[in-house]
Amino acid sequence: MTAVDDRRVQEAFENLVVPEGFKAELIRGEIVMMAGPDKVHNRIVQSVQDQIPSDRWERLQTQDVAIPGEDSEPQPDLVVMEIGADDSPGRLVPAPAVTMLVEVVSRTSAHRDYVEKRSIYAAGAVPVYLVVDPFAGKCLVLTEPSGTGLTADYQSERTRKFGDPVRLPLVDIDLDTSRFGTLPPFAATP
Repeated sequence: MTAVDDRRVQEAFENLVVPEGFKAELIRGEIVMMAGPDKVHNRIVQSVQDQIPSDRWERLQTQDVAIPGEDSEPQPDLVVMEIGADDSPGRLVPAPAVTMLVEVVSRTSAHRDYVEKRSIYAAGAVPVYLVVDPFAGKCLVLTEPSGTGLTADYQSERTRKFGDPVRLPLVDIDLDTSRFGTLPPFAATP
């Protein structure tokens, strides 16, 4: 895409009227719209949020994140940053202020969560990326981001099944996953 195309997509995204019950994200220059999440998804996000101490951490649901050098403004299910890391107004949290991003996989988001956002969040140097997959009944913790653009990735990954505690580095908690709900598996889950 050209710079003019990039600006037009950005303008269209900023002026997009999203129908009730849907959410929209800008992912590498493409506007992606999806239906709102189900209750299993929302309960997992709420459980993760509730376990992160609010006296040190700001926990924002569905907050847009600005990723430097990326034509992306993803809207993770949960943004975790130290209190005071970004007190600016507006809809965008700068990636350098973020400590951890959380995505809960849905049928339509599996590829984006496991592949595209993994690369985007690594390119933004987000220290911890947690993928919670209710279809596979597992959590993936990604740390040590490196690289830029499409080749950016996390150098360290740990997988834990639901029911096992999940250590979240930097946030410094053992996440209790014993009450995370599951959904019937589908073929797209890695």
